[in-house]
Amino acid sequence: MALLEVIALTAEDARAAEAGGADRIEVVADMAADGLTPDPEVVAEMRRATSLPMRTMLRANSGFRTTAPELDRLRRAAGDLAEAGADGFVLGFLDPFGAVDAASVAKLAAALPADLPWTFHRALDHATDPLAGWAAVRMLGCDAVLTAGSARGVESGLDVLARRAAEGPASARLLMAGGGLRRKHVAALAAAGVGAFHVGTAVRPDGSWDASVDPALVAEWRALVTAASA
Repeated sequence: MALLEVIALTAEDARAAEAGGADRIEVVADMAADGLTPDPEVVAEMRRATSLPMRTMLRANSGFRTTAPELDRLRRAAGDLAEAGADGFVLGFLDPFGAVDAASVAKLAAALPADLPWTFHRALDHATDPLAGWAAVRMLGCDAVLTAGSARGVESGLDVLARRAAEGPASARLLMAGGGLRRKHVAALAAAGVGAFHVGTAVRPDGSWDASVDPALVAEWRALVTAASA
């Protein structure tokens, strides 16, 4: 069955995602900055609210670059988040030239508690050379790559996602389509071999981050991705 991941900001979001049939939640703070590292207390509250797997963002600023001191802070944050109940992470960095910062990613990934799984996030879509970035990311050890195929979103990146999925089962398994994902995209992506889908505003009333996740909307997405992948 296809995987459905829902962005959660609060315990209420987490409960709604589980009630609607989501498989996993991505826990973030500050969507005005496209998602930053959440407070461990919020993660602990979510852990009490849901049994779903939770992947928490490790990102300290609204850009995709990082520094050695920031990596140290993120490494410590990962430990705190794991103690609070996180069982996976979301991370990814670019270097000053817009290439995937493999050294920084590898350093943080190696420090994750108990070798917990992690997703490389949409930094890839903003790489100067996305093809080279995709090749680099595949070597880093993540088990998922959250990508729209384009910095402009899934609508512009459908062909890219389809080409990556066509590279073979290993590539297809890594792909998680997200970033402007809409219902009309799901069937084509599933037919191309994409089996994981990531939604945020699509499961909130009026598509607003100010609204909480709606379990009924999650259930509609659950049915959609399940049918498309059957």
